[in-house]
Amino acid sequence: MKNIALAALIAVLPVSQAGAHPHVFVDVALGFADDGAGNLTGVEVTWSYDDFFSLLILTDMGLDPDGDGVLTEAELARLKGFDLVEWPEGFEGDLYIHAGEEKIALDQPAPTGVRLEEGRIVATHVRSFGPVPAEGLRVEPYDPTYYVDYTLVGPVTLPSGCAYAIREPDLDDSQRAFRDMLAQLSVEEQYTGVEVGNLFSDTMVISCRARS
Repeated sequence: MKNIALAALIAVLPVSQAGAHPHVFVDVALGFADDGAGNLTGVEVTWSYDDFFSLLILTDMGLDPDGDGVLTEAELARLKGFDLVEWPEGFEGDLYIHAGEEKIALDQPAPTGVRLEEGRIVATHVRSFGPVPAEGLRVEPYDPTYYVDYTLVGPVTLPSGCAYAIREPDLDDSQRAFRDMLAQLSVEEQYTGVEVGNLFSDTMVISCRARS
C-alpha cells in the first residue's frame, strides 16, 4: 500500500502545513488463529479501503474500465496482493502486537483474497507469529506517519474463551500531543516526517478465561 497510488494523493508538505490529517482511510477486521492451547499463532488482516483510494488503485491498474463496480476473475487475480508487493525496508505492515513491553515479530504477509464491495477494495492477508499466549495481548493497527487512518471496526474473531475490548483515542488529546511534538521540531525536521500514528490509533486488548 506504500507504493502505487499514495504519491498521487497529496503534494509534499511540511507536517505543520498538512496537519495531523490522514489521506487514506481503511477499516480493519482481524481473525486470529490459535493452537488450541491458549496461544495465538497468526492473524488474517482485512483492509477495506475508502472508495476514493480504491478508485485511484483501479484507475492506476486499468481495472474496471466500464465503471460498473464488477471485476472479472482475471481482474481480481491481478488485484490480489496489490498492497503487499513492495513493502519498504523496515515497514512493519501497520499492525503492532505487544505482550507487555515486548513487540511480537510478525512474519511477511501472504495474500488470501480480494473483492470489490460497493466501490471499495477489500483485501485480506495473513501473517503468522508466535505461538504467543493470547491473554493480555495489545493490538494496534496504525500507520506511524498517520498518512493512513486505520479504524478497527471488526469483526474480530478470537479463540473460544477469549474476548477483546477496544479503546478509541481521544482526538482532542491526540491533536494536542501532536502540536506539542511539532513545537519541538524545526521546519526541516517536519519535512522528514513525524511518527505520530500511535497517538491516533485504536487499541485492542485481549483477555481470556483461565483454562481448566
